[in-house]
Parts: sequence; structure tokens; C-alpha cells
Amino acid sequence: MAKRQTGWTESKISRYIKEGRGQGDLSFYKPWLTIQDVPSKGRVHRFIGWKTARQHHLLSDLEFNYHCLCDWAENVIDIREQFPLDRALTLKIAEDLSIKHPIDIKTGTPIVMTTDCFLTMREGDSVVYKARTLKYEKDLNDERVIEKFELERAYWEQQGIDFAIVTEKELPITFISNLKFIRDAYFINDNETLTLLMEEWNRFTGSVITNLQAFDMKYNFEVGTGISLYKHALAKKLLKVNMHEKISLNEDVSNVMVTAVSDSKKRWA
Repeated sequence: MAKRQTGWTESKISRYIKEGRGQGDLSFYKPWLTIQDVPSKGRVHRFIGWKTARQHHLLSDLEFNYHCLCDWAENVIDIREQFPLDRALTLKIAEDLSIKHPIDIKTGTPIVMTTDCFLTMREGDSVVYKARTLKYEKDLNDERVIEKFELERAYWEQQGIDFAIVTEKELPITFISNLKFIRDAYFINDNETLTLLMEEWNRFTGSVITNLQAFDMKYNFEVGTGISLYKHALAKKLLKVNMHEKISLNEDVSNVMVTAVSDSKKRWA
């Protein structure tokens, strides 16, 4: 799909606001920017989120990796990407800090700044918000990048919202790889066959893959059905493995725990 014109004008900003960009929550949220709106130097990702059941627009692998962790974390309620900052406030902050506010070079229009990831989270009995910007460590040596981060930090400080920069160094590679392995199976909608697999599970012995293949043959299912349902059960936390070690279909079933409630409380934010 062709990307849209990326230049900013006041009329374009007004149109985005009228379209509801940067507004709503969960499945009703519309990101300020989509992958069609901006030129990306790396890979982009568009997919349905586990928590929101809506299409997300992520502009880098780093954003995608972090999103996978937030989708998994039980203390995260909502994930809003490309979240717009109030331009009047960022302009005022830029003036106060004597930092040049981002503008469109061609039109001279001050740009609406965005935060990569705006989280709604549960902390005890409270609901809190956290703002997270994702950046590769190598880019943190750029003076202009740091200036923009300072504007962003000051903005969220004024809002009383916790802000932090997350780099690839802070993300667990194996954990993320496992989440990608099971991610697409999350939305499988076959409760009857899933129930059948869970009933059979306690009778399995030996390797996971051997049992899943036998499961397909026993019930005359299409080859791979058992594997897909196994991934789905992991994604839904009905089955649990050590996510800090690479998921292996050769794992012995005795090392896979059956659980209706996950005890995974890792706070990735």
C-alpha cells in the first residue's frame, strides 16, 4: 500500500483531530500515526493486539517487541501506540527550555509530537498511566534526539505521568522470540477442539510433538491442528512453560504445566 503524503499543515492536523486520531481507548483507539503516514527506516508492523482486539501500527521491530511483552503482561490493561501530545503544551515547554520544537521543514508547521507507547496499567487497587518511548541505544548519542526526549519527559512530568525510554538492551530476547512463536495462535477460535486437547493432555507421555501428532491422527484432524492449539493454549496461559528458555516441541510433556490461572506477574513497563 502506498504511503500518504507526509508533510504537515494546520489543515492536516485539524483533519486528523476530526478523524479521532489519538482518541479513544482499547478497541476504539485510533493512533495519531499509522504505518501509511510516515516514512520508516526499518520494518513496520500491523497486527491485531491481544488486549485491545484492534489493529496496531508499530513503526519498528523494537516497538513490536515491546508491544509483545506488554500484551503478555497481566498488569497492562491497554496499549495505545503513536500517542499524541498536546501541541500547545509542547510548544510552551520548548520555549521555556529553549529547545527548538519539531517542525515540518517544508511547511514550517509545528509537528504534533507523539509518544511511542502509552500504557494503562493496574498497580494494586489503582489504575495508572505510563508513557514509554522506544529507541535503539545507538540513537541515544544524537543531540537532537536527546532534546526531543527532554521535551517529551518534561511534558509527561507536567501531566504527573511516569515516563521512560526503553532500549533493546532492556528486552529479553528469548522471551520475545517465544511470544512471536505463539502470537498468531492467540485468536484461534475452536473451543471444542481445544477442550478435547486439554482433556487428553493429562494422558500424554513423552515429547510434546509426538503427542500432538498422535492427537491429530486419533481424531482425524488436519496435520498441524494439535501444534496450533498447543500454541494457543500457551498464549492463553492454559498451559505454561519456562518462557525464558526457547520453546521446544521436543520438550517432555511433564515439563509443561496445566494451569487455568497464570502466575506471570512480570512488569515489563
